[in-house]
Amino acid sequence: MTMEMKDSGSVVLTAYHPHSPARIPGMEQSFVQDIPPSHSPTSRKSLLRCRRINRMLSNESAPPAFSRSNSQASMDSTSMEDFWCEVESIKESREDGSEEAMLLEFKPADEGELEEEWLQDVGLSTLISGAEEEDGQALLSTLTRTQAAAVQKRYNTYTQTLRKKNKHTVRDVRDIFGTSDSSPTFETVPVSPVSSNGIQLPGQKPVWKSVSSKSCLDCGIDKGSPSITEELSYEVSFSESITVLPKTQEWPKNQRFKKEDSALPKFIVRKSRFGLTEVGDLSPEDMKKIRYLSLIELTAFYDALGVELKRNRVERVRGRENGLFGVPLTVLLENDQKKVPGIKVPLIFQKLLLKLEETGLETEGILRVPGSASRVKNLHQELEAKFYEDTFDWDQVRNNDAAGLLKMFIRELPSPLFTVEYLPAFITLVEKISKIKLQLQALHLLIMLMPEANRDTAKAFLQFLKKVVANEGKNKMNLWNVSMIVAPNLFIYKGKRANQQEMQAAATTAHIVRLLIRYQDILWTVPSFLISQVRKMNEAAMNNSKRQLMFDKGVRKLLRRKTMERERPERPEGAVTFPPYLQSDIPEGVIRVYAPLHSKVSMAIQLNSQTKARDILARFHCENSCGSSQNMRGQIQSLHEIGGNIGQHCLDPDAFMLDVYRANPQAEWVIKPKAS
Repeated sequence: MTMEMKDSGSVVLTAYHPHSPARIPGMEQSFVQDIPPSHSPTSRKSLLRCRRINRMLSNESAPPAFSRSNSQASMDSTSMEDFWCEVESIKESREDGSEEAMLLEFKPADEGELEEEWLQDVGLSTLISGAEEEDGQALLSTLTRTQAAAVQKRYNTYTQTLRKKNKHTVRDVRDIFGTSDSSPTFETVPVSPVSSNGIQLPGQKPVWKSVSSKSCLDCGIDKGSPSITEELSYEVSFSESITVLPKTQEWPKNQRFKKEDSALPKFIVRKSRFGLTEVGDLSPEDMKKIRYLSLIELTAFYDALGVELKRNRVERVRGRENGLFGVPLTVLLENDQKKVPGIKVPLIFQKLLLKLEETGLETEGILRVPGSASRVKNLHQELEAKFYEDTFDWDQVRNNDAAGLLKMFIRELPSPLFTVEYLPAFITLVEKISKIKLQLQALHLLIMLMPEANRDTAKAFLQFLKKVVANEGKNKMNLWNVSMIVAPNLFIYKGKRANQQEMQAAATTAHIVRLLIRYQDILWTVPSFLISQVRKMNEAAMNNSKRQLMFDKGVRKLLRRKTMERERPERPEGAVTFPPYLQSDIPEGVIRVYAPLHSKVSMAIQLNSQTKARDILARFHCENSCGSSQNMRGQIQSLHEIGGNIGQHCLDPDAFMLDVYRANPQAEWVIKPKAS
């Protein structure tokens, strides 16, 4: 099967026809036989209906001169039929009352409102209020050339709109960017490669490790499958790396998705001397800044590609405040954390995944073959009543019913798991830009934008889906099959039937899910250029605070008064008190590492160019192997960088410590368990 995309944004779905000789013999019969007897009549009806939809799309959308090739015919098993069968299954579960449907309302945007919301979402609300706050100034001082241009473009649109509406006086863009034209002249982050996870050091060039089996993070095709291998770089911002703008006429007018797994390239991310950083390795405060920078970078990325960054404005829907299904993730986690402190994924979601991983990964047609609607409805009600009392009998749950409950949980979330605000933007990019690398970079930034609860839950879900695909030999669910089943559960909005626009974007959303599953290890790694900008942002904020402390009139008056009193010896005016760890006379290249859970709680370590974080961990483990705290045993210990120009950073075991130390000489170094 092939999928074609036109410049108008429409998607041509070319599915197989009943009369086609290329159909797999016995496919219909085997599908119907898999349906549980109690649900067979309805499911047969759904099967016929979804085939009619598939046929309709194929007949209406196919070009007049369409002819099927042998390669196309051989792909019938990965057609869109599974997608439409899943859509019909979702529709029926709502019609029979087993699932609540809440409609997401999309608000129309007045001129200038989108720009105002955008400025607020990137942490620059001070540009709207007119206040001069340190955080906004610190953020602006770290922007690259393309990022600054993106901010200035949105601010220009916002101010021009306000002037048209004769609203309150707004700050001139020249007051913010210090320029008389449209190009910002303030100092921006260099576009040359910067040190991964660090800051640009004078005259320093990025140093790469030699290629070995453990020196890179790779996501792609399993061994033995033919594929293209590409290298990804996190050293330079994605928007700055776009040197040639693809012209509209060069974009493929009939872009086709290849459904074979081998069509996806294999990407490799080299570990620099700073290692790699996962999403959970940074403090919440720094991740908030990552989100600000990610939205700015995403906008600059789209501007550089010449693609409109579309956005849905969704009315916030209040879900239930207790229970399991239809409850916002944040509320669920607040309730669950009372039972299990620090938990990041809702307990009910974890239990459903665990049930399927223990007994359902090898079940043929898992996720695709629906469970009994009546059983799923009864299990749903029983879970609501018994789950938190620990009296629910999981042994009674069949694998297909558990899969149905899992998909129902995702659909009933008041706000979608993958937030819908920027979904139109990504669909537009996929339809206009055929290069997988660019699609992956955009998706990477969208993952960084997700709320923490959504991102952690989505990660657990995708890890499960990866295991399903890994068992394809037994469950008959390959990557494209799984993607087609999952896509309508994630991206067809609640309370809506599949309208024409959604039907046209069916293959695009399935492709998005395919990218999420295949490249999840890459997508949950924080790009190092964003970490570098966070470091610069923190340094700018600290410098602003010091200047404010030194030059604030009230502080100076107080210091003069104290000096005149001369009642006791005073420090010289302007003296700064440093933390104890900065007052000690530690030679250059020597760090003091603290390990509160070890019997030997601290150690001074001389660093050299080859010292890694894992070497320090091994040294502590060796010297404390007999006397470590009982609480520490069984836990994975990691070296953390705390303070200085970062909030908290769990270091990659392969990070070269001298490089990290030079990037943040004022940090403390602590060995403690890594946050799960």
